[in-house]
Amino acid sequence: MKLTKSTIDKLSLPDTTATFYRDDEIRGFGVKVFPSGVKTFFIEKRVAGKVKRITIGRYGEEFTAVQARREAHKLANSIAAGHDPVADKKEALLKAVTLGDVFHDYLKARKELKPKTLKDYEGVMKLSFVDWRSKPILGITKDMIGKRHAKLGEQNGEAWANLSMRVLRALFNFAEGQYEDTQGHSLVTENPVQRLSQTRAWYRVERRQTVIKPHELPAWFAGVMALSNPTLRDYLLLILLTGLRRNEAATLAWSNVDLIGKTCTIRDPKNHCDHTLPLSDYLLDLFTRRKGYLLGQSEYVFPSSGAGGYIVEPRAQMAKVIKASGVQFTVHDLRRTFITVAESLDIPAYVLKRLLNHKDAGDVTAGYIVLDIERLREPMQKITDHILRLGGVRPSAN
Repeated sequence: MKLTKSTIDKLSLPDTTATFYRDDEIRGFGVKVFPSGVKTFFIEKRVAGKVKRITIGRYGEEFTAVQARREAHKLANSIAAGHDPVADKKEALLKAVTLGDVFHDYLKARKELKPKTLKDYEGVMKLSFVDWRSKPILGITKDMIGKRHAKLGEQNGEAWANLSMRVLRALFNFAEGQYEDTQGHSLVTENPVQRLSQTRAWYRVERRQTVIKPHELPAWFAGVMALSNPTLRDYLLLILLTGLRRNEAATLAWSNVDLIGKTCTIRDPKNHCDHTLPLSDYLLDLFTRRKGYLLGQSEYVFPSSGAGGYIVEPRAQMAKVIKASGVQFTVHDLRRTFITVAESLDIPAYVLKRLLNHKDAGDVTAGYIVLDIERLREPMQKITDHILRLGGVRPSAN
């Protein structure tokens, strides 16, 4: 039969499985009729040695019978000329993939991203590349990378410019593995952010190395102890005496504090390895005191009325400590101070790595050393005692 509007409208609907009807004039052209009443045009041709059925579109919704016949002729001629319509269509779609599409797919694939990392990435896309989100990723060139990096450095700071390009580099690396044509060839053959390494254009941003110096600790402790908010006071003390990262301390739940075993555990930290620490006597008293304050009112050790239920960086309270003590500091400075004090006490490197939950990447020897919690208790107590003595909280050992 010749597939016309009249003949297609008269085709009976199958009861269970779809039925194929083929045109007598155009070889390979046909319509597939489903039990639901949907009718879809197709053409079957040998492409690259294999018979492929290529969907043209739905009858009535997308194509009339006349339009479908024209499209079938066009596809047949294209195939006869050596083209693969399926591959061509996929390649066209790939070439249209935008930076925004890549970012969306990247977030779907990287489900393990920490909230802070996710926030940083979204901030970069919003501030640094908002005008590139709708741009095809293949349209982002090395020259554009170099100019944007320099512009961000001038307008937003060198550290932000470097961060933005690291995020963009990660997106291009993801795209290289994510998007392939029908032959298995990658959409992205080269990461244009490499231009910054090739031309040595990355900004040299010195890593922050500030700590609270030993002679500053008495004033710092006095300022912290004077806080009227015990939650913020204890939060700062915990970070100084454990070296925990700010979010690790802020999100610590009572379910992960063992007052009998004298330990606390950080679940799914930055390196995704649960981190259990022994509690020194001072910290055990701190947690016991806090338990008495809260009386089961919150699941978090450091609760807040905010959306998350736990505190965020206490800038206002920190400002009070800075004003009272004259000691400038950030929350991360407390972690660095813990590390600096531990190193000054000649705590073994492997023990310090374990206390800080650092991975032993490339260290074969460390891979064979297993330090249980009790072997960490004495070094932790030693660090706590020394910090408290430096701060004037405990008498000096003579």
